[in-house]
Amino acid sequence: MSPASDATTTLLILGASGDLTQRLLLPGLGSLLAVETDRTVHVVGADRADMSQQEWADTVRTALTSTGAPDEAVEAIVAGTEYIKADLMVPEELDALLTQVGDPVVLYFALPPAVSVQVCELLETRGVSEQTRLALEKPFGTDLPSAQALNVQVLKVVDENRVHRIDHFLGLSTVLNLLGVRFANRLLQPVWTSEHIEKVVISYDEDLALEGRAGYYDKAGALVDMIQSHLLQVLAFFAMEAPGSITEDEVRSVKADVLRATTVWGGDPRSASRRARYTAGTIGARAVPDYTSEEGVDPALDTETLAEMVVEIDTDRWRGTPFVLRSGKALGEKSKKVEVIFKEPDRVPSGLHGKDIPDSLVLDLKPAAMVVSLSINAEGDPFDLEQKELVATLADSRMLPYGEVLGRILDGDPLLSIRGDVAEDCWRIVEPVLAAWRADEVPMQEYAAGSSVPDGWGAIPAKR
Repeated sequence: MSPASDATTTLLILGASGDLTQRLLLPGLGSLLAVETDRTVHVVGADRADMSQQEWADTVRTALTSTGAPDEAVEAIVAGTEYIKADLMVPEELDALLTQVGDPVVLYFALPPAVSVQVCELLETRGVSEQTRLALEKPFGTDLPSAQALNVQVLKVVDENRVHRIDHFLGLSTVLNLLGVRFANRLLQPVWTSEHIEKVVISYDEDLALEGRAGYYDKAGALVDMIQSHLLQVLAFFAMEAPGSITEDEVRSVKADVLRATTVWGGDPRSASRRARYTAGTIGARAVPDYTSEEGVDPALDTETLAEMVVEIDTDRWRGTPFVLRSGKALGEKSKKVEVIFKEPDRVPSGLHGKDIPDSLVLDLKPAAMVVSLSINAEGDPFDLEQKELVATLADSRMLPYGEVLGRILDGDPLLSIRGDVAEDCWRIVEPVLAAWRADEVPMQEYAAGSSVPDGWGAIPAKR
């Protein structure tokens, strides 16, 4: 195999035999090719597992085709793809691999964090070209010190703008729609402040249970898996100041400003966080066992499957507004949305009745929709008020979130990648909660699989 030409970027997947490649990465690439049919990319898989060239080609073809990539584009990639058996921890094999694939190249780390750090240490010793970019899958470390160590090591290999820390939530169309909702609507711009907003709830509640992910999830839990990894990024898009332009430097800088100012509500993780774990129950027609009975779960880890924390943002725009971040598994109702609860009007004229539900704006993440609930005159008595909903169904994503993110990576554009300081700040924000939980200062609640979020969740604690 000859090195890739300057016109074509090589996507070198390190750890290519793993589930991530077949389930998310290659289908995401297929959805990108379905939209950008003239895009060229050279796909190479590398791992120490045995896999024949035919098996690899079939894997690539199936994954790309599954998300609509045209046959011509698929066959062009399959014709040039190759699987290389290599032990990435052996310097000679890693060197031979990189020499063989040539430049420009994206090294996609579909590897556990600890292995990624060790590979980066070898890359530091070997050196890489200026046409090399690194794409790192989550999690970025397992706590703040390990995230800091990973950043230090990665930057010994390439500079920050050639590091792509991946969060596929940044490719969700509804998250990206926050840019238009926030900054292209005069109606909303003046009220996007603590003066007008009572609270914001960002939730990602799933009706899926563990689904065979115990190997990772049981060591992470809902707080790390979703709130630390994803929902803080949604918060940053929601709360950031207007960038001068939609460029990687400006957008990533204003997002970083938000997270730098974010802390646990009232500085008290005991009152500002909740955790729970599902017990046996039924979701639809599915019987779900107790979480601690799921295959691969270690009950001694005391892992939560539902987590909530309340944070505040100490800026002039948001000071005093609580932000509730919540995510859980095996719930009876899915809730994947950003909900903005507006404050009551300063004064409602006497004689108007029924103003007991606050106005709100809801951005549904899946499926994409926007719902505005406003108080208006009711049918019948014109002096009664009731809530009416204005619903806008948003366009489907043009491609899978992984496709959006991959396209930027292949183009060398870090707009939808997470900057190193932001990755560290996400750990800093949740660390007080994790510490309180480890000290058993926050009780572990229970909820039956298929039931609702427990009573009392979403309430804002008084500051002490």
